Amino acid sequence: MNAMSELTIVIPAKNEAKLIPHLLTSLLLQDYEPMPTTKVYLADANSNDATPEIARSYRRWLDIEVIAGGLPSVGRNAGARLACTPYVLFIDADIELSDPTLVRRAVELMKRKNLHCVTTNIACPTGSAWDRILYSGNNLMQQLSRVYKPFSTGMFMLFDRARFHALGGFHEQALYAEDYLLSQKVAPRRFRIVSGCVLTTNRRFMKMGHFKLVRLFLNTALHTRNESFFLRDHQYWHSET
Repeated sequence: MNAMSELTIVIPAKNEAKLIPHLLTSLLLQDYEPMPTTKVYLADANSNDATPEIARSYRRWLDIEVIAGGLPSVGRNAGARLACTPYVLFIDADIELSDPTLVRRAVELMKRKNLHCVTTNIACPTGSAWDRILYSGNNLMQQLSRVYKPFSTGMFMLFDRARFHALGGFHEQALYAEDYLLSQKVAPRRFRIVSGCVLTTNRRFMKMGHFKLVRLFLNTALHTRNESFFLRDHQYWHSET
């Protein structure tokens, strides 16, 4: 008999037919014992490929349901509203959990330290040297952020559900870095980075260019207190379609 899950997983997605099988298969390989009873919501933003059908094909192994999404913030919030578990894990559709212990260890860390948010590092093993350097820089900034204002990306964000709702969830009018806006609201003492990493591709760099993305991330840091910056369209999500 499978243990009851304390976790709900929410995956925003649009046109991810190529990559979503890697993520869902990696979820199946996690050693988190209640994974078969863990509700997985795939918030689909009107994909015009086979993303929803591929997700539903995993129903024989995962308790997965396709729901209506939109921008990542909208899809994540939609899944969180349906969750009734103590914890909600937000993950991007284009990542892969290469470490089969990652979900279990993240949940255990949340419980042991009574945390509000847990994230992890990001690796891009198939990218160029520049790609790997820039993601290493991202990981370093995450570590430094623990001192002042936590910084987590939506690729892997484990939240205490009650605290998530108390903070207002993801800003649905934000057209960029909605994950950054939310993670900053978490108290540093309630934020941790679990060891290990998730794997991603370099497609963001390939489609937008390294210089443009680096400039955008630097501007993000400079406009931390300027919410209007995040409400402008920086063409970031255009690189995902």
